[in-house]
Amino acid sequence: MLFLLAAFVLSDWIIGTWDPMVTSRRFYKNDFTKTLFHHQWLDHGPVFFGNSAVTGAYIEEQSKSRLIEMGLSYGKLTDLKAILEQERFRMEGQLVIGIDVHTMIDSLETDPTYPWFKPWYQPYAYTYRDYFRDSGTEIVKQLYKGIVELNPSELLAYQPRWIDKELYFGQKPGDELRTKWADYDKRFGWMSQPDYKENLDALSWIIGYSQAHQLPLRVVWMPWNRGYQLPPYMPGLQQEVNRRLDAAGVPVLNLLTTYDPKYFHDLVHLSRQEGAPVFTKEVDAWLASLAKPSK
Repeated sequence: MLFLLAAFVLSDWIIGTWDPMVTSRRFYKNDFTKTLFHHQWLDHGPVFFGNSAVTGAYIEEQSKSRLIEMGLSYGKLTDLKAILEQERFRMEGQLVIGIDVHTMIDSLETDPTYPWFKPWYQPYAYTYRDYFRDSGTEIVKQLYKGIVELNPSELLAYQPRWIDKELYFGQKPGDELRTKWADYDKRFGWMSQPDYKENLDALSWIIGYSQAHQLPLRVVWMPWNRGYQLPPYMPGLQQEVNRRLDAAGVPVLNLLTTYDPKYFHDLVHLSRQEGAPVFTKEVDAWLASLAKPSK
């Protein structure tokens, strides 16, 4: 039994050191890993952090601000706090945070494969078991084709997993948007301050971290499709967040209800063709104005 336990621990350590969720294209990649991949594994620099609303709205290659787009699927401020606490990325120059209607909701499910969720004692193979199962099934099929069907070229062939983030093109029809709004309202419309307490605490921690590290912090309220009612909890949430930011002297750009519906793909994501270029230019201009010395 001791031998089996030692063999398991050793094999899991070897797999963890290899870290195929990061290093191998055979395996699924989360948005944090995709960010690093598309920046040649750079682990420091100025960042625009947020959820998929930031990914869809901020066009890094068109921006003059030279921010690394770190929009994470279902990303929250608690995720940013974990990244900073665990030193998984070193923010330098400035940190811009995009907050939309979902960024602060504590109960919103996120991607469990983000590395900061893995306890140190949890086996690597167990943590990512679903993705090992997915890639393992593919490997078994390859072995069958290569050995049984005598097709050796299949032994090393595999389908690289998608490495790009999801972008949002065109506009969804009105009936889909109404259905989505009703879903949002059912799931989140009843919420109040206790339902985003953890993310408010994370915001205060991030403010303190930025002050301690002399890291310029900026916040953008991400656009919401004003053709549909704003979630009822948002005015109270925005007021409390702005109170904390104002007390710390953090600049804020409020774009929550300023964009025409024609710029949106859905309720929370700007269209890549219409909305994202406008947003990127507006954020650039705002950040540039903050960088100018006061007269």
